Amino acid sequence: MTAQPCEASLALESADQPEVIELIAELDAYQDGLYPPESRHALDLAGLTRPEVVFAVARDEAGRAIGCGAVVLAPEFGELKRLFVSPRGRGRGVGRRLLALLEAEAGARGCGLLTLETGPYQPEALGLYAACGFERRGPFGDYADDPLSVFMQKAI
Repeated sequence: MTAQPCEASLALESADQPEVIELIAELDAYQDGLYPPESRHALDLAGLTRPEVVFAVARDEAGRAIGCGAVVLAPEFGELKRLFVSPRGRGRGVGRRLLALLEAEAGARGCGLLTLETGPYQPEALGLYAACGFERRGPFGDYADDPLSVFMQKAI
């Protein structure tokens, strides 16, 4: 008998919740093993709760946070930050659904261009972004060129 995948629920929520903070800590621990501190450009909890940030959470059938992501809206573009699905929630399309929700919310708020910075050692993330229409580009905003950064964008 094959287990049926759960249908995760997605909603815009605050990042400032204990369960979400734990999820972000899980993401940080994962990235700590991949990249040196100077090549990590994570948005901290205070940054995730600013008014110009749209933050989404995916929850499993029991209501546990299994994924999250954010878009920081600026006049020129929106920047995707902190898109992460815990291993316990992977393989169910949660990342793709979170990305679609954030893209729709950014577009509804007047954003015409989504950008992101990620690392070359995350092939699943790079594959997801490419499959969802993101294309590689050079550094944007305050980013410097870094061999451990991959920059992408998508017109929305």
